[in-house]
Amino acid sequence: MGLKVLVVGSGGREHALVWKIAQSPLVERIYAAPGNPGMAKHAALVPVASDDLPGLRDFAVGNRIDLTVVGPEAPLVAGLSDRLAQEGLLVCGPSAAAAQLEGSKVFTKNLLAKYGIPTADFRVFDDCDDAEQYVLTHRLPVVIKADGLAAGKGVAVAATYEEAVAFLREVMEKRVFGAAGEKVVVEDCLTGEEASYIVFTDGEKIVPLPTSQDHKRIGDGDTGPNTGGMGAYSPAPVVTPEVERKAMKTIFEPLLAGMRAEGTPFRGILYGGLMIERGEPKVLEFNVRFGDPEAQPLFLRLKSDLVPLLLQCAQGKLTDAGMEIDPRPTVCIVMASGGYPGAYRKGFPIAGIEDAERLGGVQVFHAGTALRDGKLVTNGGRVLGVTAVDKDIRSAIERGYRAVERIGWEGAYCRSDIGKKALERGAV
Repeated sequence: MGLKVLVVGSGGREHALVWKIAQSPLVERIYAAPGNPGMAKHAALVPVASDDLPGLRDFAVGNRIDLTVVGPEAPLVAGLSDRLAQEGLLVCGPSAAAAQLEGSKVFTKNLLAKYGIPTADFRVFDDCDDAEQYVLTHRLPVVIKADGLAAGKGVAVAATYEEAVAFLREVMEKRVFGAAGEKVVVEDCLTGEEASYIVFTDGEKIVPLPTSQDHKRIGDGDTGPNTGGMGAYSPAPVVTPEVERKAMKTIFEPLLAGMRAEGTPFRGILYGGLMIERGEPKVLEFNVRFGDPEAQPLFLRLKSDLVPLLLQCAQGKLTDAGMEIDPRPTVCIVMASGGYPGAYRKGFPIAGIEDAERLGGVQVFHAGTALRDGKLVTNGGRVLGVTAVDKDIRSAIERGYRAVERIGWEGAYCRSDIGKKALERGAV
C-alpha cells in the first residue's frame, strides 16, 4: 500500500506540490484541502479551509493520512503541525514556536541579533507616535515591517518621510493588517540584489534546493507596491557558489543552532530571503515554507522524488541529499487579475491553458481559479503561474512568454521583465 498524502492550501505553490508529489511511486492517494481546480487532476479536493485547524486534524485522523504537507504560512503559525503531531501523525512543517520565524518579524530580528547573524540594523516599536518620531530622524529610504503575517504586503520601503508616516498610521492606527500591526520593525534599507534560498532541514542537517529569485513588486523594473510574488526563476546567478557557502556558514547553520538553543528547534522547509551585495549575504526575512512562486520553477527542475525529503523532514531524520536537478533553467510568470494587489474583480472565464501547455516544456499552475457552471474562472489576485523550462535562461523566458500569450481573460496582467536580472548578469 502506498502513502496517503494531504497537501494543505489552494495556491500555485500547493498545485506545484501536488503535481510533484503525484510523480512519486511511493504515493497511492493525494488529498488537497481545499485545493483548486488545477489540482483535481492529481488529488481529491477536500472542502476544508487551510485555516480550519480542527477540520484539518479531523480529516487527517479520520483518513489515516501518512504525511501532511502544509503549503501556506498561516496554519503553521497557528499551530497545525502541533495538532497533527499530538495525534501521532507525520507533518512536514515547523511547530508554532518555530514558525515564529515568519509569524513575528520582532522574534526573528531579535534572534538574528542575539546570534550575530548578518541583517539590517533595526528598532522595534509598539507605539505609533514613538515610531514616527524615530522615522523622522532616520536616513531615507527606511524599511517598515508589520510584526505579524500580512500576506507578503506588510512591508514598506519608504523613500520619503510622508510615505513612512502614512504607512505607520495604516499599520498601527488603522490596523489594515489587523493584529499584525500591534508592533512594527523599523530597519535600515539594505542595498544589493535579492534572492531566495530554500532548504530542507530536520533542525540540524541542511539539504538546499537550487537557487531562485522572486519578483515581489507589481510593476516592471521592480516598481509599485509589493505583492505575493509576480514571477520567479531558477537558478539565480547572483547566488554564486561562494555566496551559497557564506549563507550556510553565517546564516543557516547559526540560525538552526540558535533555534535549538532557544528550545524551538526548526524542522521543515526554511526559506531565506537574502540581500546580496558585493558577494555578502544578509537576511531580509525568513519564511517557514516553500516560496510562492519559487516552488513552481524549483519543482520543474527537481527530477528526483520529492516525497522522501518531505518524509525525512517530518521524521526529523534528514539523510537523503541525493537530489537530482535538471541543469536547464526554469521561469515562472505570474498572470494576475487587473487591479491586483489592490481591488480586483473575480469570475472572468479563462481561456488558453491547454493551448499554452501544448508548446511543450510548459506547465501552468493554478493559483486563484475556480469552477463556475463547469467553466474555469478567475478567483484571486494571482491567478496562474505559467512555468517553462528550456536550454538556457533566455530561451526559458521566451518560452514562458509565448505560453502567456496563449492564455487570456478580461483584465489579465503580468510583468514583462521576469528573469531580466539573470540576463543582465550575463546568463544566456
